[in-house]
Amino acid sequence: MTPEDLEFLRTAAGRDLLDLAAGLAWSRADLVASTAAVRRADPVHAAAAIDVVTARARARGGIRGAGAMLLTDEAVQQATAWPVAALRAGRLAGRDVHDVTCSVGAELAELVRRADRVIGSDLDPVRARMAAHNVPDALVCVADALAPPSRDAVLVADPARRSGGRRVHDPARLSPPLPDLLAVAVDRDHVIKCAPGLDTSVLDHSGEVELVSLDGSVREACLWSPGLSAGVRRRATVVRTTAADAAGPWGPPRLVADGVAVHVEEVTDGDDDEVDAHEEAERFIVDPDGAVVRAGLVRHWARRHGLRQLDPRIAHLTGPRIPDGYTGFEVLEKCRLDRKQLRRVLRQRDCGSLEILVRGVDTDPDVLRRSLSLSGSRPLALVVTRIGSSAVVFVCGPRTAHSNT
Repeated sequence: MTPEDLEFLRTAAGRDLLDLAAGLAWSRADLVASTAAVRRADPVHAAAAIDVVTARARARGGIRGAGAMLLTDEAVQQATAWPVAALRAGRLAGRDVHDVTCSVGAELAELVRRADRVIGSDLDPVRARMAAHNVPDALVCVADALAPPSRDAVLVADPARRSGGRRVHDPARLSPPLPDLLAVAVDRDHVIKCAPGLDTSVLDHSGEVELVSLDGSVREACLWSPGLSAGVRRRATVVRTTAADAAGPWGPPRLVADGVAVHVEEVTDGDDDEVDAHEEAERFIVDPDGAVVRAGLVRHWARRHGLRQLDPRIAHLTGPRIPDGYTGFEVLEKCRLDRKQLRRVLRQRDCGSLEILVRGVDTDPDVLRRSLSLSGSRPLALVVTRIGSSAVVFVCGPRTAHSNT
């Protein structure tokens, strides 16, 4: 999008063009005809209008108020889902905050709801102008994240993790580079969002590392400076969303907006982690949320929910019930990792489809599934794990939700 496109879309004629584009269908089958219709109306600004309208559709449910924002598809792909951004903003309530990589203002919009005074800045003048339009209650300027024009405010940053359409894993190749960003923020309170697979051990960071999942998918690792961490070094934040009038898994929701309730369970390294390990499974095997696993807090979470480990080095847990808000597998029998034996057992149990979980064993689930020649009608699951020095397979019922029966 060019600066000229942006200025036009903010006019009455631009809003009319956006309304025209929004009234058209943008499925694959309708794309050519709808594009032609917008181009007939305004060949100069058609591409920008289509980008905004399709980006708004992509952002629906992920960015609050997206229907009135000026967005681009690329910016929406990089934006933080609003429940996660809102929870982060809640931890910064009452503080002055400077979002130094504000892009089009998706996270900035959540910050102004909770923080005191909010500044946004971006190196891209067009993105900064879009943010100023989308979040009029924030002061927005063009600035380099490595030279923030603010003092005392908490720095919030989300370095770009894509280059040329490909995901970047090297912290030094992010934009801006993560080591440089940490060096700039070292004397200030800061919150820096990173990819969940980031190896934080290579960073000069002494505060909290928070792993966040949303509805079962691990979304990010967030680096909190010591001044914002309250002594916590590792945190797993498990976020579930439900309809506002639906029962949540963990009591009252943390927040409710736009008909959505946001429920949260947090585990930290300050929680008790004394749990037993025993190779015999109880009634259920439970696989913890990915945020808990990546944060290294499996034992802490197990202690909270009365579970124990099958092996002290493996994240598979077992217990008499599945914790509320989670899923697990009812154990039917235990086998060796022997394909001939497994084929016989699964045939006897009329297995026709199979979910396979593997931890601590060098086995490809897809290859194993193909080798078992399933021909029955019943869905089952295999939990392939290591106990001591041996590979073990638990044949289980299909994935099931919380049960106290």
